[in-house]
Amino acid sequence: MEAIFEMLLQLALEFIVEVFGQVLAEFGLRCTTEAFKREPTPWMAAIGYVILGALVGLVSVFLVPPLIAGLHLRIANLALTPVFAGAVMLLVGAWRRRREQVVVRLDSFAYGYLFALTMALVRLWFAP
Repeated sequence: MEAIFEMLLQLALEFIVEVFGQVLAEFGLRCTTEAFKREPTPWMAAIGYVILGALVGLVSVFLVPPLIAGLHLRIANLALTPVFAGAVMLLVGAWRRRREQVVVRLDSFAYGYLFALTMALVRLWFAP
């Protein structure tokens, strides 16, 4: 029973790290939206979020060491956390739309998922 609790805690903490990375990235995007008025194409935006997710993932490996010990759990995290993070960003986008705030592409499931997947892949690859 203790092992299951420990596993769930590790997954929850890894999820929190990835969502926190997305929130920071979204904040950075909001700060720079005024400088870039032209909307990028969806493919260019996707490539940008992959690059941004990889950079945030790389920085997060050094700031927050991996919270999940076993390889099997880290692979499960790779499958689950981006889905949950994308859902969180979908909710953030809906919340911002209701308040008539500016919504960036990261405030959607697809781009949130892509960002979190890239971040999780980098954390899996570069984490000791």
